[in-house]
Amino acid sequence: MTVFLVGAGPGDPGLLTVRGAEVLARADVVVYDRLSVASLLRLAPSHAELISVGKAPGRVEMSQADINALLVERGKDGASVVRLKGGDPFVFARGGEEAAALLDARVPFEVVPGITSAIAVPAYAGIPLTLRHSSTSFTVVTGHEDPAVGELGTVDWDALGRVGGTIVVLMGVARIGKIAERLLASGRSPDTPVAAITWGTRPQQRTVRATLATIASRKLEPPATIVIGEVAALDLAWFERRPLFGRRIVVTRAREQASDLSGRLEALGADVIELPAIAIEDPADGGAALRAAVAQLRSYDWVVLTSANGARRLLAALRDARDLGGVHVAAIGPGTADSLLLGNVRADLVPSRFVAEALLDEFPPAPADRTARVLLARAEIARDVLPAGLRVRGWTVDVVDAYRTVPVTPSKQQLTAAATADAITFTSSSTVERFLEAGGQAAIPPVVACIGPITADTARARGLTVDIEASVHSIEGLVDAIVNHFGDG
Repeated sequence: MTVFLVGAGPGDPGLLTVRGAEVLARADVVVYDRLSVASLLRLAPSHAELISVGKAPGRVEMSQADINALLVERGKDGASVVRLKGGDPFVFARGGEEAAALLDARVPFEVVPGITSAIAVPAYAGIPLTLRHSSTSFTVVTGHEDPAVGELGTVDWDALGRVGGTIVVLMGVARIGKIAERLLASGRSPDTPVAAITWGTRPQQRTVRATLATIASRKLEPPATIVIGEVAALDLAWFERRPLFGRRIVVTRAREQASDLSGRLEALGADVIELPAIAIEDPADGGAALRAAVAQLRSYDWVVLTSANGARRLLAALRDARDLGGVHVAAIGPGTADSLLLGNVRADLVPSRFVAEALLDEFPPAPADRTARVLLARAEIARDVLPAGLRVRGWTVDVVDAYRTVPVTPSKQQLTAAATADAITFTSSSTVERFLEAGGQAAIPPVVACIGPITADTARARGLTVDIEASVHSIEGLVDAIVNHFGDG
């Protein structure tokens, strides 16, 4: 039994430490607060109990004493407990209080440091805390102290103002006016630059720039990291200049497939809403037909795979790649080919266009002197273009169901979030159909992006206007098309 006090970092999921990801991956219980990132919760096992104890201005879900008691109780139960906290657990995050409670109760614990917002958020806003010739020190201070110590708190702002260098104020939005007054009284110039970064390191990041004389009049919202000093005038922005920064984009792929597309969009600045319209399951026969075909795999000349899902299912049915000895493999699209490579199988044919029609154009003719066989492993419901076309070309085709797609019903809240996004992505006809069945056109945001012509045709047939159609029918091609669209807009 161990309780892990894990720093989640300031917001960007990529800033979680390797150790933090390790303990999350084997957690039985995750206790998280408002500043933790929801996407990090997906790193926990599916069986893990998720408990929100978040605090927000004017609202408390659970008192600190109750949180301490909860950690002790679950720790004593023998569970692996992760207390996920924004930033670093020992930097203005009450991690010390939680550790003390665990120590007093003799519950083993481990502290997993996190990247504090005091350093990361200014960096994401393009503000270095130190510069060799103008700022040789920085001080981190809380603007939110225990109310019991009085309105002015215990921080010696007069001394802090005289120290010089950069001042970083955490949790200071509500008191920034009084803080500015104290620093001005200490001798700091009214023209001293101030930058307040809200939701730093996240797609919602916003930076408000002012001076000590004007910052109190600016509208600020928590959580904000406030930088005071000459460096706050610098604007070495990079995060907010990414091509999709601030764009909210819906990803409708099955959850097990969404990470590639989501990750690429997030790396370019997008705020991704993962809203799976489908889930991937075994076919109705439980995979019996696929297993039977694999048992006689060497009787086929070719195996044709039309998706990464089919490739993964085929590989799972093989003992190893030697089962394919002497059999040629065709894959539609680089995603399918890449999935095969994970099983050390290199496709012999990947058509130049990632659709069934292109594969038919490039597929070799059947030998005339014998019966030539093709195994086509694909989704339970799919177009007949490929098997019909191969048969016309003289091949004997066995079609087996490798998997099926089933609808996933999003919540009303999720559909509302989708409707208010900037764009929605569809990577297959099934995602279009299932999403519209769940939410209708009312849940479709202004821009519709499709991975290729087949998906786009399905969307148009269902009454949607397709604004983006990838010329290269791959995840990378779809992302490039989205960037080009919003870059031109």
